Amino acid sequence: MLLVIDVGNTNTVLGLYREKQLVRSWRLTTDQTRTADEWAVAARELFSFDELYFTDVSAVIISCVVPPLLHILESFCETYFRVQPLVVGLETKTGMSIHYDNPREVGADRIVNAVAAYALKQCSLIVVDFGTATTFDYLSDNGEYQGGAIAPGLKISADALYEKASKLPRVEIACPPKVIATNTVNSMQSGLFYGYVGLVDGIVSRMKQEVENNPCVIATGGLARLIAPHSQTIDEVDDSLTLEGLRIIYELNRPTGPQY
Repeated sequence: MLLVIDVGNTNTVLGLYREKQLVRSWRLTTDQTRTADEWAVAARELFSFDELYFTDVSAVIISCVVPPLLHILESFCETYFRVQPLVVGLETKTGMSIHYDNPREVGADRIVNAVAAYALKQCSLIVVDFGTATTFDYLSDNGEYQGGAIAPGLKISADALYEKASKLPRVEIACPPKVIATNTVNSMQSGLFYGYVGLVDGIVSRMKQEVENNPCVIATGGLARLIAPHSQTIDEVDDSLTLEGLRIIYELNRPTGPQY
């Protein structure tokens, strides 16, 4: 089986594939202090709930935007799975042309999402990924990565409001009962939530105007299903987009040999 690991600034998502089928996925807090052995303990515990075992894993691919964690995860894979993981980087074959001033600056997660989205739709696309930062990436009809935008994530905005305004409480990120709120908590939720929906729709609309076509808009990431029903521009949500992109990229780069 293939283990795919997507390391983000806030969460790390693990997915286990049997050929093209996603068998199971798990979400962990990204903790830079966790050792390779501690990663193994956490992963073994998750595997055991589904009667899965480390010996089931024959290959691993990693996308990581937290450089200090990469060596630890490589050690974890080598020690406990007995495999050298494939790490997505500039030299990794993706089948996608990247039109960015400096391709090295594009986060691995953005390219992985783009590969999966184009494989799914085969048309021009905007991919919106709700992570620690929210990224907007545009792909042409020919599947070329053209660039995009990066905005502070909704949680970053909520944390900043709490930390910088001394009288305001920390609030849950949620859709409030109405926009014109009558208490402080709902007022903050209204500004955060609907302000963010407006940010998403504003950026997507401007991107569509700039490219002068009507790309499909796919959302992914932790808050995608919260935001999407209130957005006028998001067409669909795919929770497993990044994991699927990692699987596709592994297929493009895997050595010849038995199927995982």
